[in-house]
Amino acid sequence: MAYKTIFTILTRMEGLKAHLDQVATLAETHDAHLDVLCLGVDRTQVGYYYAGANAMVLQQAISRATEESQALEAEANAVLKGAPVRYAVDTDVAQMGDLGRHVAWRARFSDLVVLPKPYGEGKGVEDEPITEAVLFEGRTPVLVLPDGAAQALTPTTPLIAWNETPEALAAIRKALPLLKRAKGVHVVVIDPPMHGPDRSDPGGMLAAWLARHGVASEIDVISKTLPRISDLIRRHATDVGADMIVMGAYGHSRFREAILGGATRHMLEEAELPVFMAH
Repeated sequence: MAYKTIFTILTRMEGLKAHLDQVATLAETHDAHLDVLCLGVDRTQVGYYYAGANAMVLQQAISRATEESQALEAEANAVLKGAPVRYAVDTDVAQMGDLGRHVAWRARFSDLVVLPKPYGEGKGVEDEPITEAVLFEGRTPVLVLPDGAAQALTPTTPLIAWNETPEALAAIRKALPLLKRAKGVHVVVIDPPMHGPDRSDPGGMLAAWLARHGVASEIDVISKTLPRISDLIRRHATDVGADMIVMGAYGHSRFREAILGGATRHMLEEAELPVFMAH
C-alpha cells in the first residue's frame, strides 16, 4: 500500500498556513495528491431557540458559513500556489448535526487524513466530530498533529502501541508506508496477558510480520505503573526519543470513552507528538 491521496480539512484561519505546509510536505514525500476541503460550519444550535429558528436565521447562518468556506479556499490556494505538489481545493458547508456525512464521503476516497488535534485551547466544537467521522464513517486512518511548532510527518523512530486488538493491527497496517521509511520502530507492550498466544514472546509475531515488510522493530515490554495507559505510552515515547505514535483508536465505544475517558481521548488531549490512529 502507498499513500496516493492525502486529505485534510480546514475550518478556521488560525494555524492554516503552518498546517498546510506540513501536509503539503507529506504529500510531496509520498508523491501523493493533496485534497483540501475548506469547510464552512454552521454552528448554530437551532434546538436552543425558544420560539424555533425561522428561515431568515437559518439562511443567515448558512450564508456566514459559505463566506467562511470561500475565505478559507482563497487562503489555501494562496498558501499552496507554487508548491511542488499536486493538489485540489474544494469548499463545502455543513451544519453541526450533519458534519459526519460531509466529512466521511470525502474521507472514504483518500488513503490518509491529516487533522489538527481536536482538543485544547482555541479548538472548535466541530473538531471532535470531524475526527470521529473520518475514523468511524470514513474508515480512513487519521494522522493527528499536535499544537505548537511544526514536526516532521515522516518519522525516523515511531512508537507502536501494541495490545493485540484489531484496532491496533488496523493502525499498523495502514501506517506501513510511514513505518517503512523509519530507521527503527519501537513496539511497546504494556502488561501483556499471561495466558495469551504470545505469552512467551510478547509482540514476537508482530515483529516478524513487520520484518517481512522491511521494518526493523524493537519490542519494549513495560509494566502498568501509571493509572492511564496514554500517560505510559507518552512517557515511553519520550524515553526512546520517538517522533510519532501509532495506535488503534476507540477500542471501547465512543459513548464510553466520552463519559469515562479512554486511551484515545486522553492521547488526543495530551499528545505532543503526531499520532497516527485507525479504527
